[in-house]
Amino acid sequence: MDLRPVIDVPLVRRLVAAQFPQWASLEVRPVAFGGWDNRTFHLGDALVVRMPSAAGYAASVDKEQRWLPVLAPRLPLAVPVPVGRGVPAFGYPFGWSVNPWIPGETAREAEIADRCAFAVDLADFLLALRAVDATGGPAAGAHSFYRGAPLTWYDDETRGALGRHGDAVDARIWDAALAARWDGPPVWFHGDVADGNLIVREGRLSAVIDFGTSGVGDPACDVTIAWTSFSGAARAAFRGRLAVDDAMWARARGWTLWKALITLDDDDQAAAAWARRVRREVRAEWLTGHEQP
Repeated sequence: MDLRPVIDVPLVRRLVAAQFPQWASLEVRPVAFGGWDNRTFHLGDALVVRMPSAAGYAASVDKEQRWLPVLAPRLPLAVPVPVGRGVPAFGYPFGWSVNPWIPGETAREAEIADRCAFAVDLADFLLALRAVDATGGPAAGAHSFYRGAPLTWYDDETRGALGRHGDAVDARIWDAALAARWDGPPVWFHGDVADGNLIVREGRLSAVIDFGTSGVGDPACDVTIAWTSFSGAARAAFRGRLAVDDAMWARARGWTLWKALITLDDDDQAAAAWARRVRREVRAEWLTGHEQP
């Protein structure tokens, strides 16, 4: 397990003062809802400091610094293009970024006016992302935690989780996902399309953040939100706008099941409850088109 450095307000103040003196007078405070991979702090009202929390996430800094300026002009929603690049210092061992603060609430907390419109807006963003020239982009599996790579990367882990939590339905869903291989050209994917990375303003999707697991490969990993956040008409609208074929849908369902099964072991009760809900969604959708167990 990666050792995690202590990241707090005094450290951020020291780093900013030493490396970006033009911002040294700005207030530093933690964001209200932080993530696991990175620790994020407000720097005044218009900026944030984003710091990898462990060595396994450190490579995302180089990726975002290199590629977000390329992707941003080609996307229909705001993304956090870095405005500063920090280096290790004061005992903090990783590179870090200063990004613009994108106002709004995450889809986890926000009230969404129309979930079908939200699903379509997200699909349009993902279509635009896939359309960006992938030449030279970070290959799936290179600092993307194997997002966008073949699901076989997760087979051993999933089989173990199936042994602890699964049944015949779960096993068939996973087998079908493995059989539905990706044979298209590699395209850009985000890698973590989740409510916490989708920013909402006035009830509409306005921005997408956290490209730390992005890369080029199979975009099925970006379709998992069909089960984690959407249902009914919104799920159908999302799939229709993306024109997801049966094979990609099967792989995306597999991605979602993998995440739910491994999260069932989480000591965090809220995370485990999320996993149970998502697993139910995956199974129910599967069973509408397949024989009963």
